[in-house]
Amino acid sequence: MSAPSAVQKFIAAARRFHAEESDPAKRWQKMTPFLQELLADPSVKEQSKSWPNCSQGGERAENLLFYEDPDYKFVINGLIKAPHTRTAIHDHAHNWTLYGVLDGSENIERYERLDDGSKPDYAEVRKTVDVKVGAGKIDLVAPYEIHAEESGAERTVAIIVRAEKAGGFLQGRYDPATHRYWQGYGPKQLPYELK
Repeated sequence: MSAPSAVQKFIAAARRFHAEESDPAKRWQKMTPFLQELLADPSVKEQSKSWPNCSQGGERAENLLFYEDPDYKFVINGLIKAPHTRTAIHDHAHNWTLYGVLDGSENIERYERLDDGSKPDYAEVRKTVDVKVGAGKIDLVAPYEIHAEESGAERTVAIIVRAEKAGGFLQGRYDPATHRYWQGYGPKQLPYELK
């Protein structure tokens, strides 16, 4: 009998934390070191070399869908970006997210909302964090945290773990130059095998 793969180990740990920890903030913090192990596994990085780029333009972005848990509904996604590709400034609505850089580098930006949200289709946001990160870095994105990512000079690969599959609910979008706020559906999910 062969040893479990890094992916199988991560799934087992994530399922255990979902069963044992009722506080989502604590659960997602506890899962971070297990995603770190997955990112450090050489076989995962080797597999990622053949993963297709995910579209970031147009109406909706794309994510590879590696796994959706049948009981706890968390998912494992892949995001592959061409060099110098930027996401829109957005939030993930109610969805907890662990964003781990597997290969390449990115700038991660965080924003804070300055207005009270009472004016429709309007949001004043200000950048509070702009940090360059490389392989192995994990960003824990809590619900409604406003952020964006931009890939560096090389192809960037991320493994994303979400509390539930994105794409079926509305998420916030922000334009700091015009103060425009709108909602859109999250990324399209493209089933893909991760061993």
